[in-house]
Amino acid sequence: MPEWVCGCCGRWRVSVETIRGRQVYRLVHRYPRRFGGGDNVLGEVGTVAELAALLRQWSPLTLADLREAG
Repeated sequence: MPEWVCGCCGRWRVSVETIRGRQVYRLVHRYPRRFGGGDNVLGEVGTVAELAALLRQWSPLTLADLREAG
């Protein structure tokens, strides 16, 4: 599953999954280990435009801030 992560702190992640022939973009915020770790799924959308709107709503990031995780 492809995944992108923010270049600033690595706590914001976007994954892409294919479900029933459609791509779903999932925005996740990861908590630091010192706070117990874990993931908080903030939303799932079906288009890149919706992903950009989701990023604006929940994070300080834009699509340009994301880098391929690896």
